[in-house]
Amino acid sequence: MKRALQFAVLLIAALLATFICDIRIAQAQEPHQHQRDDSEKLGQVNFSVSCNAQAQKQFNRAVAWLHSFEYEAAEKVFAEVTVIDPRCGMGYWGIAMSNYHPIWAPPSAAELQKGAAAMEKAKSVSAQTERERDYIAAIDLFYKDSDKLDHRTRALSYGAAMEALYQRYPSDDEAAVFYSLTLIAKGMTAGDKSYAGEKKAAQILNSILARQPQHPGVTHYLIHGYDYPALAHMALPAARSYAKIAPASAHAQHMPSHIFTRLGLWQEAIQSNLDAKASAEAYAVKNRMSGSWDERLHAMDYLAYAYLQGGQDKKALGVLDELYKIRKVEPANFKVAYSFTAIPARYALERRQWKEAAKLPLHPGNMETFPWESYRWAEAHIHFARAIGAARAGDATSARQEVEKLSAIHQALAEVKGGYDWAKQVEIERQAAAAWLAHVEGKPEEALRLMRAAAALDDATEKHPVTPGSLLPVREQLGELLLELKQPAAALQEFETSLRSAPNRFNGLYGAARAAKLAADRKRAKSYYEKIVEMCRPADSDRPEIEEAKQFLANAGDKLSANKR
Repeated sequence: MKRALQFAVLLIAALLATFICDIRIAQAQEPHQHQRDDSEKLGQVNFSVSCNAQAQKQFNRAVAWLHSFEYEAAEKVFAEVTVIDPRCGMGYWGIAMSNYHPIWAPPSAAELQKGAAAMEKAKSVSAQTERERDYIAAIDLFYKDSDKLDHRTRALSYGAAMEALYQRYPSDDEAAVFYSLTLIAKGMTAGDKSYAGEKKAAQILNSILARQPQHPGVTHYLIHGYDYPALAHMALPAARSYAKIAPASAHAQHMPSHIFTRLGLWQEAIQSNLDAKASAEAYAVKNRMSGSWDERLHAMDYLAYAYLQGGQDKKALGVLDELYKIRKVEPANFKVAYSFTAIPARYALERRQWKEAAKLPLHPGNMETFPWESYRWAEAHIHFARAIGAARAGDATSARQEVEKLSAIHQALAEVKGGYDWAKQVEIERQAAAAWLAHVEGKPEEALRLMRAAAALDDATEKHPVTPGSLLPVREQLGELLLELKQPAAALQEFETSLRSAPNRFNGLYGAARAAKLAADRKRAKSYYEKIVEMCRPADSDRPEIEEAKQFLANAGDKLSANKR
């Protein structure tokens, strides 16, 4: 009896162990599930598809992430959709869409592979409606023949397909929103200063905004569509509402700062990026990232830029110090490359610390393992800062070496086809740096010729969305050069032209004030010095330019009092 009881206990234990083991194996074989946070607020999206009710709910959530360019989060939730409803072809459409970033960088080889695989699955699963099959066919054009056709050609094909889809289904707001994004993406590289595509996109988006005021894509894409000096003021309502619509998205917290930066609203830009940075850090913790999320660095670049415009140099230095403590990033992409080169370059150049700029390290010691060879255009920022710093410090030899490095990078990038034209941006930097080199070599006519050419090229191009602005606006540099050549009246014209496209820039205002003073236009000088003092109320530095502004205004006040007496 005792032996039989022992046998029964052992048998039950064995069966229980087997049962637990089977459960663990089954759990291990299940796809990774994105941790659901019921508190996440992403705005309201209603993209009706033929998948089952549970899949539909998750599909809307995934599309909301997608509209805020939170591509990794979107892809995870779209993958959940395909598990919930394996016959939901639109779930695979979503995975493909998550690997195509219309106004960022072209997909990497790995992203192209993932997107193409999702497309094959979407086509094999298909969809129950012709409308959904049209969506799948449209993005398939982007991934099809990616080994034969360049990025731009495939992007244009996708855009044309979305235009046809938008016209075929006029009551489908999602078709309209996604089509609008293709117009904005096309406008980035079209060089059309009439902004016809962006204005058409805005017209479509504004019509949807009246029906769907909480749609994240509508406000997000309005910001991108208006992200130009001539249009930025029209996006201010969207900029001030988007972060509230999708507070769960770090990118939604950051995007309003594009418009705040364009308009020179520095304190709003600062708060926007502090919120974005905090949100990005929380996202990294929540998702157990082993490194710093790229959105954190993206916000840090905009944050440092805004701090420097208001003379908050200590806070800008805090951003730089924080940057140099980062050891690992996820993913290692263009946003990271831009931030790691732009922030230190800005910190030196904006403060006019020329010797400091001339000695900037090419790669920070904590990021030596980053794939810099894929981001030569980012390395150009450091060479540019070194060249400007060396030339303005009187070191022609070092400046010439850096200009030659910029030439080599430009030549290499000129051979790269597709995506944003970084070669042109490097050429702008090269010409501006070469102008300062000619100046220090005693060649004023050549210096002016080169700087005017660089300014004209800069005027004809648009910035990439990754950056709050160029390291130094070239027309502002033309004003600086004219001051060096003792032509203050001409310099004032250039500073004022620059300020129209980059309002409230510290060095633009200071240059205009100094030029007006030297041109004996005290009224305009007073106006610009007043703007500097007002803008720099939060300043935490003792920049001599701020003290100069205060002294000028004090003297102006003394003279006014004396005249009254």
